[in-house]
Amino acid sequence: MVDWCNSSRVSSMMVGSGRVLVLCAAVAVCLVQHLQPATAERKPCIAKDFQHGGFVCVCNATYCDTMEPNTKLPKGQAAMYVSTPSGKRFEKIVLNFTAKSNDSGDYDVWTVMKNITYQKIKGFGGAFTDAATMNILSLSEGAQKNLISAYFSPTEGIEYTLGRVPMGGCDFSTREYTYDDTPDDLELTKFALAEEDMKYKIPVIKSAMQMSERKINLFGSPWTAPAWMKTNNNDTGKGTLKGKAGDPYHKAWANYFVKFLDEYKKQGVDFWGLTAQNEPTDGEITHFPFQSMGWTAESQRDWISSDLGPALDKAGYGNISLMILDDSRLWLPGWATSVLNNGTMAAKYVDGIAVHWYLDQFVPANVLSFTHDDLPDYFVLSTEACQGFFPWEEKVLLGNWNRAVEYSTDIHQNLKHWVVGWTDWNLALNMTGGPNWANNEVDAAIIVDSKKDEFYKQPMYYIMGHFSKFLPEGSVRVEVKGPYEDDEDRWMMAFSLPDGSMVAIMYGEFYDVHLHDPDVGFINFRQFEEGITTVQWWP
Repeated sequence: MVDWCNSSRVSSMMVGSGRVLVLCAAVAVCLVQHLQPATAERKPCIAKDFQHGGFVCVCNATYCDTMEPNTKLPKGQAAMYVSTPSGKRFEKIVLNFTAKSNDSGDYDVWTVMKNITYQKIKGFGGAFTDAATMNILSLSEGAQKNLISAYFSPTEGIEYTLGRVPMGGCDFSTREYTYDDTPDDLELTKFALAEEDMKYKIPVIKSAMQMSERKINLFGSPWTAPAWMKTNNNDTGKGTLKGKAGDPYHKAWANYFVKFLDEYKKQGVDFWGLTAQNEPTDGEITHFPFQSMGWTAESQRDWISSDLGPALDKAGYGNISLMILDDSRLWLPGWATSVLNNGTMAAKYVDGIAVHWYLDQFVPANVLSFTHDDLPDYFVLSTEACQGFFPWEEKVLLGNWNRAVEYSTDIHQNLKHWVVGWTDWNLALNMTGGPNWANNEVDAAIIVDSKKDEFYKQPMYYIMGHFSKFLPEGSVRVEVKGPYEDDEDRWMMAFSLPDGSMVAIMYGEFYDVHLHDPDVGFINFRQFEEGITTVQWWP
């Protein structure tokens, strides 16, 4: 870390016509360093520009940037963390509340109204795919530790609390496989976890669990049943489960879920949730290119009622949070109401509705609110998102800030419309956005370059951290009244946390901000860039 008070450094800065100003600035920095109370040392970002509209922060086996901890401050103070396209990454500033706004016009006042509450937050996270865990374990031991810490450590990371686990192979695998590829094994006597689970996914999951102080809520998602269970006898393409609800193949597929939970439990890994099928509409598409299986809302409802729900209950997994859909919100609210409305048998087994972000730019977010209004007893969780997924897009854009902005916009839209959490896709990918056997590469918040034994933290990673680090499970969204309530370019959200603190998250360019907590006062500050800011205080 550079010592800005080093005399040789100050001397070298005293050149040119601005030498007096530079000297004063250097001395001021030195004075601030010596006058401020000692805190845990923050490791700054080592920036690298790949000419893609921003920069990444470079980490390796011996170094990775960190942030100052969000430790409790006295009443009347607030910690502000800022990330911007020009260079700030979780830069921390301590602000003081004042009795009134410093703007006589009271313009840009945002008032936190704690008595008006909305949904309770489940969390934020990413997916432990084959590709992600292979990339993580391709690094040296020190770099592996730093990467897992970046996501899960309370002192060095952004503290993810959600983890999605594919049940068998998916496109982000190096091959096609399921846990029982023996034809007609309806009793699942040949069921076994794959090498990918034992060698990659489970070790990384365990490392994350050991590192985290928060509970990591894992949920499993299947891409396909074994080919012999399907109408097209193939893992890919257009195909559904053979027979109908209550038939042997439907019962075998339900027991497959139980076997999956049992085998992971034997390895010391328990699950919070399951989705009934990843993107069930994919399996209705002819020649779909990677693992899929088709369902309609009605066939999913009947299978859950007749087979999956009873199988989970019988095996002692009745407390598992079962989610339906796990696909684009394009299908809401219709899919959810078909499965859950009018006292269906499936309703007693289902806890939530899972959505993916694909096509969100074409489908208004208010369908999420419509779904909540129709079915208020069921949570809605965002379970997959990534950048670079359109065929015409460049897959990995190292350092691109715009992709991070799209993440923040979508998270804001989701949370504003009752969604309880947001799950990124692969935790880590390689320099080309893989491995991916189906040539369906995409971008990720962390990119690994195993040849250099280093990894790159993208702007998307920091955007995720502005939510995940500060909104643990149990946080509650509260009302905020401000001047730009319907503006996606400038917005603010607020939350009440289980520890009694308050958090406000804002995005956009604000010349003057007056954050008002009626119980404490006003925080007055300026934000000249279109960055993201998280503010935490203890009333």
